Amino acid sequence: MAQNQIGREIPQKFAESFGVFEGQYAKKHEYKRASGQVAGVTPGDSKMLGSIREAITKSGLKDGMTVSFHHHFREGDAVLNMVMAEIADMGIRNLTLASSSIANVHDPIIDHIRNGVITNITSSGLRDRVGAAISHGIMENPVVIRSHGGRARAIEKGELHIDVAFLGAPSSDCYGNANGSHGKATCGSLGYARVDAEFADKVIIITDNLVPYPNTPISIPQNHVDYVVVVESIGDPNGIAKGATRITSNPKELLIAENACKVITASPYYKEGFSFQAGSGGSTLAVARFLADAMRKDSIKAGYALGGLTGHLCEMLEEGLIGKVIDTQSFDRGAIDSIKNNANHYEISASFYANPGGKGAAVDQLDVVVLSALEIDTDFNVNVMTGSDGVIRGASGGHSDTAAGAKLSLILTPIIRGRIPTIVEKVNTVITPGESVDVVVTELGIAVNPGRKDLIEAFAKLDVPQFTIEELKEKAYAVVGTPDPIIYDEKVVALIEYRDGSLIDVVRKVRD
Repeated sequence: MAQNQIGREIPQKFAESFGVFEGQYAKKHEYKRASGQVAGVTPGDSKMLGSIREAITKSGLKDGMTVSFHHHFREGDAVLNMVMAEIADMGIRNLTLASSSIANVHDPIIDHIRNGVITNITSSGLRDRVGAAISHGIMENPVVIRSHGGRARAIEKGELHIDVAFLGAPSSDCYGNANGSHGKATCGSLGYARVDAEFADKVIIITDNLVPYPNTPISIPQNHVDYVVVVESIGDPNGIAKGATRITSNPKELLIAENACKVITASPYYKEGFSFQAGSGGSTLAVARFLADAMRKDSIKAGYALGGLTGHLCEMLEEGLIGKVIDTQSFDRGAIDSIKNNANHYEISASFYANPGGKGAAVDQLDVVVLSALEIDTDFNVNVMTGSDGVIRGASGGHSDTAAGAKLSLILTPIIRGRIPTIVEKVNTVITPGESVDVVVTELGIAVNPGRKDLIEAFAKLDVPQFTIEELKEKAYAVVGTPDPIIYDEKVVALIEYRDGSLIDVVRKVRD
């Protein structure tokens, strides 16, 4: 058994294959970018195919290969289930599923695992029944969890080789020029899909909206696309994009958001031209509202906002409170309309967003990031992957990417959630190491990482109660008691890669 820098035990065979986490900036990257196969097209050739089955056949997909999908369609996605059902019907087995994330709607994956169609999975997250099935040991091989930036790095480096990428697109032309901002079921940015399109051996665009050539704007260009298939529906528009994302009315969440805003505005980074990223729900979304009020009052404008974006940040763009927004994922209709209509709303790939091995990621330019957590421990490590029962139900996402890149990272959480403490002695699963976390913000007050003495000094007169992280943990335990330890089996069901490719943690099978 190997032990990494934060004291997590990694089975030796996995430690030898991946390496163990040694620190957020310990691993340096220098590599030649991988490249997918190219099959040339001559004048008169058609990329249009008549069905998903024909596309699978033409792609040359065989047993043991890797297929990828993107998760921009979220809970409205019909593409992954549609394609995997056809693959299974064709008798293809032993595949690696490399979807950028897996949603609740993808429950049919469970049957494909049982039937031997899928034998390996790598993803950013696993939700609901799929996560529970993995946690209870349905797979022989452990799932590999990667952050958004870590996935882009692994693809570009060749560690994750995609044989066939099946990429849903709200609009495409006959040559494969595709975007997510036009069509019947729009999703906005196609930032995660762009990496797959660039590096996969075969790329198949699946659309329900074929338009005349050339289809603009171009998110995925024709020179990355092998085939185009038109289907009746790529998914449910209401599941793909919510209406306006509503700011919470929960008093506790609003108090957390207000405290976070006070921290940001008291920090040395709150000044003309600062940059930030905020979340899409609960307290993290509400921070944007309080911050907008403060910026109006102080006559301060942000240079740019980074995302995952909601319509609220796009409204700040329209108002002139933000100069530009750069977007790898559009969360709601407000953000989708903005990327379609506002020239200062830019679409970027996951690699541009957060690849730690590239020649510069957008997260590295962030001043402030506001993030959430399922658990935080007294070493400031953060869990956004497993619940209090040890079951996988979350996603790594861009959590560790943005926390490592930003000058000021805030983790927002109530001290108790559903009679369960969120600030604990040791988190179940580490996604983001404590060295990347600067301030924990709760409804009771804040805890500043003692390694950030500059922030402790800057917040000396802050109008928010300040505690040590141990004091916040004790306040939580005083209300709900010390949580019982989770009983795990020895079997490893998931490997948690840090963004640099090393193992920061593992998830073991929960005991039935």
